[in-house]
Amino acid sequence: MAYQLVDVINWFLSKESMSPKKLQKLLYYAYSWFLTLQNESSEDLENRLFVAEFEAWVHGPVIYSVYDQFREKGYRPIEQFQGNIPVFDAETTDILEQVWEEYGHFTGNELESITHQESPWIRAREGFSPLDRCDVAISDRDIFECYVERLEE
Repeated sequence: MAYQLVDVINWFLSKESMSPKKLQKLLYYAYSWFLTLQNESSEDLENRLFVAEFEAWVHGPVIYSVYDQFREKGYRPIEQFQGNIPVFDAETTDILEQVWEEYGHFTGNELESITHQESPWIRAREGFSPLDRCDVAISDRDIFECYVERLEE
């Protein structure tokens, strides 16, 4: 069962205000680690944190609908979420907390740089120059295979 994307957005925004770029990258890492930890193999990736597709944009992985939602912010921070914090099951909460601990202290630009060094984004942008517009989806299989290798290290 996937959660609502808005709930994951609000969970991260309840931690602090942040740039749209930072939010996008935190969503990417939460999605990626959930996909990796909640599925057995790249052949059967039915467990997803939320239903959305990341595209390999110039500045890293982006969900278009989230970009569109916060487009007017530009580089300005999105306000901290003040409502009821969404509740997830214990395993999901643990994954979100780990993602926050691992990546939450980075800026959006730092997270962009990290994603640019990782194979899922690189593979999706094959054939594109660094500044070319690209809306190619980042493959869930590439995501799983990249991060499962890290678990085995």
